[in-house]
Amino acid sequence: MLTILEGINGSINMIGYALATLGPALGVAWIFSSVINGTARQPEARGAMMGTAMIGFAVVEALAIIGIALAFVLS
Repeated sequence: MLTILEGINGSINMIGYALATLGPALGVAWIFSSVINGTARQPEARGAMMGTAMIGFAVVEALAIIGIALAFVLS
């Protein structure tokens, strides 16, 4: 039984990473949907919103990069 679990260890890490990417994916979707809504309400503020959105995008994507690094480190 132990040898079977050792064989699927990498697969379990990748399944964990797949689940961990759901958070950043939803975060990016919410960030840009908020920018679209804000631009629709106040078009002249688009530049300020896009700058803030890009910073938020970078922070959220950093979580995905940390997740893939941990998936490889823990394998």
